Amino acid sequence: MSETELRHLRTLVAIAEEGTFARAAGRLGYTQSSVSQHIAGLEKAVGGQVFDRPGGPKPVRITPLGAVVLEYGREVLAYADALDDAVDRFKAGNGRIHIGTLQSISNVILPTVVRRLQDEHPGCEIRLSELAPDQTELGDLDLLFHDRAIGGDAEHALLMDDPYLVVARPDELPAGKLALKALDKRGLVAWPTTQPRLEEALAEVGAKPRIVFRTPGNDTILSMVRAGLGSAVLPWLAIRHLVCPDCGDIHGSDGHEDQPLKVHELEPTPTREIYLHWPAGHVTRSPLAAHAIEIAVEVSRGLGEQAAQRRTG
Repeated sequence: MSETELRHLRTLVAIAEEGTFARAAGRLGYTQSSVSQHIAGLEKAVGGQVFDRPGGPKPVRITPLGAVVLEYGREVLAYADALDDAVDRFKAGNGRIHIGTLQSISNVILPTVVRRLQDEHPGCEIRLSELAPDQTELGDLDLLFHDRAIGGDAEHALLMDDPYLVVARPDELPAGKLALKALDKRGLVAWPTTQPRLEEALAEVGAKPRIVFRTPGNDTILSMVRAGLGSAVLPWLAIRHLVCPDCGDIHGSDGHEDQPLKVHELEPTPTREIYLHWPAGHVTRSPLAAHAIEIAVEVSRGLGEQAAQRRTG
């Protein structure tokens, strides 16, 4: 049975439904001799006749063996058609993709990537996982956004430099840019995990802030700053969507009725690097993953330009 070809099964189905070799040939676009050859090949593979041939214009009759082959052949053809369809959709970008990301990237870069993928490939399936900052392996992920280059068998693209900013109550700090050194001994609300680029920059100027509270939630950090526990140093991507484009402040959930928080540039400006990772080159990327990388690079380029304009503007 291993020698049976799909075209032989399609010919079997056509003959069974049309009643004669001639009509099956017309339906399939074959010559009648080709149809006869297909059935001969099928009968050789299954070891017996699949049709009784009365000769002349009379319809052929399927044999009991042929009925068995026809029943399962139709299932085989259905699976084959489904496979062809799945492959076509995969090549068109309508496959599956599993993306890992961090909280601040989820808020800015990822929504645009996901929306464009779904708009351009309505049949695609996208699974998202928000990861802990210390997760530095791809695992079963197709793509991973991270604020550092991870190790292991992965390739990456540097998407953008994300500047750190100080968020404080209006009366907490002088207006304008803030010297990085000014954070020395200042109380800060911070993430639980280390921020290597920021900590390196602080060490270079000899600044040692006091961490008064740690929490993984950006909203909680801002609430603690509002409550007067201290200031916060957060990446631009983490707060960009909250900054008022008119005044540059961060307002609460009640808009301007809440006490705003001031956003200060740092001088010199520490930045974190945003990377996108994927399995190393010996693993062929799906068209969907490849397109997601292209979109992420494009979106990040625009965000990087906005961040640069903010620093120079």
